[in-house]
Amino acid sequence: MNQGRWNLDTIFPGGSKSNEFKRHILKLNNKVNQMESTMKEYDTPEEVTGANADAILNGISEILTDLTEASSFITCLLTEKPADSEAITLQAELLTIQSRFDLVHQRAKKVLIHSKDRVSEGNLDTYVYLLQVWEQESRWELSHDQESLLSGLMPDGYHSWGTFYQALIRDLTVMIKINGVEKEFSFAQALNLRAHHDEEVRKASHVALENVWTQKQDLFARILNHIGGFRLHMYKTRGLENVLTEPLVNNRMEEETLESMWTSINKYKHHFIRYLDKKAEMLGESSLSAYNFWAPISEHPRYIEYHEAVSFISKHFRRFGPEMGAFARHAFNDGWVEAEDRPGKSATPFCASFPLSGESRVFMTYGGSILNVLTLTHELGHAFHNHAMKDVEGGARKYPMSLAETASFFAETICLDAAIEESSSLHEKLFLLDEKIKRGVMNFMNIHSRFIFEKNFYSEREKGMVSSTRLNELMRAATEEAYGGSLVKPSYYSWIWTPHYYITSAPFYNFPYTFGYLFATCIYAMAREKGEGFERDYMALLQDSGRMPVKELVMKYLGEDLSTEGFWEKGLQLCMKDVEQYLLLSQQLETVG
Repeated sequence: MNQGRWNLDTIFPGGSKSNEFKRHILKLNNKVNQMESTMKEYDTPEEVTGANADAILNGISEILTDLTEASSFITCLLTEKPADSEAITLQAELLTIQSRFDLVHQRAKKVLIHSKDRVSEGNLDTYVYLLQVWEQESRWELSHDQESLLSGLMPDGYHSWGTFYQALIRDLTVMIKINGVEKEFSFAQALNLRAHHDEEVRKASHVALENVWTQKQDLFARILNHIGGFRLHMYKTRGLENVLTEPLVNNRMEEETLESMWTSINKYKHHFIRYLDKKAEMLGESSLSAYNFWAPISEHPRYIEYHEAVSFISKHFRRFGPEMGAFARHAFNDGWVEAEDRPGKSATPFCASFPLSGESRVFMTYGGSILNVLTLTHELGHAFHNHAMKDVEGGARKYPMSLAETASFFAETICLDAAIEESSSLHEKLFLLDEKIKRGVMNFMNIHSRFIFEKNFYSEREKGMVSSTRLNELMRAATEEAYGGSLVKPSYYSWIWTPHYYITSAPFYNFPYTFGYLFATCIYAMAREKGEGFERDYMALLQDSGRMPVKELVMKYLGEDLSTEGFWEKGLQLCMKDVEQYLLLSQQLETVG
């Protein structure tokens, strides 16, 4: 078994010096050149024959696959070695190719939307939903010249602010004293200390990071303002008045679904406030300090060795089904995971898809806590989704973030619930329940605070630059609203260290987590009902995740209407049972103690 270091050479040997990768980039560039030449031939959709429409669709599919392969490889190289100058150069080259493809892709979509009646039956089955999405997106597209200008400005403007943010965060270090010895930690390593068993260490890490954010808040405020300002100007030019239009289309959701979800969650938040208050009491606080949120219930939780985490995940994936079990074995044995705890690594865990190779790579910093085990499980859930999609045709392979997060949380739930059921002691069961409920709090309260903040930020950014002081105020208000005042000493600088605000390709990368979490909870309940053999249904659901809007997918596999509060409340009631069990067990522990 590979000991927590990934192998990128099976994708393209030689890292950033790989000749094979450079040939891949060259072929990709040639395919984009060919697509540009092809689209110049068609002034009107009427000129496109059925064979030509099929060729254009297949060409788009090939380029998207090649782009994803290349982008994932460069992302992995730069998270491994952020200062790799050759990888940085390759990234700039790829962004230029991506920009050119985005432009010709828009032209191709316009042509195909109006000639879809000439697409062959086989391709129409594969692309019918994607054509509907393109038709929806075409309503806010600009003229060719305007799109060309916008596309050309993005690599060195819009997207560069996002990559600049990533570089700043990766290079950040803090000094933290542990057991009387001061030591330097990267941001990722310092963040892992939030789950340390010693409150003084958790607090020291929190204070050290807060001091860094205080010093650098103005710099990060400028970055966020530039990203937000560019996005708003782009929306205005396109005639988009609602900042949620793009993220909702990207996630294949309707606004009434989103509103129904948040309304339902607000009804149930008081149950999770009871959990937070109880945890505070167990830790000797009147109200829970934010730096104690991730604190383990056990005073001295056992360090979980990496190989133990691998065994734990593999065992429970295998118990769910043979496909998932074989996938886990393959991922761990063949070097798909980069988990080594070392300085200089990014703080953001991720899963990178390599659709051409039929593989994935998972990145994280493993520190031996149950939180790390579950983070690893979460990212492997994404990788299993990619695995399920590898034989799906072309454009139907692209699925929204909301369903990507469903697969990751489903993997977590499989492992956590199995571990809770197997636990033999009251202490261990309570410890694991605490970890599970924390995920509910994150999705129902923390993610909600991010959503509220981002929405309010854009509202203020429309009027002009938003100062760091005002950003802190917006985060304070969002946190108070989302948590109902149940947390004390939260970080109002979380707008700095939450990377999702700076992802230029995905605005509002927050509510998809909550959607995915609740949907995964409902799927898991169905899996428990059906028992052995459900893996086949789950694979079918994942394979359909790029073929239809989420509302149809939920109706097809669960027979539920997403736009009603009733659906969301079913998932919330399951989560509420965990809280009730936690409160009961904690009372029993006090009695025994």
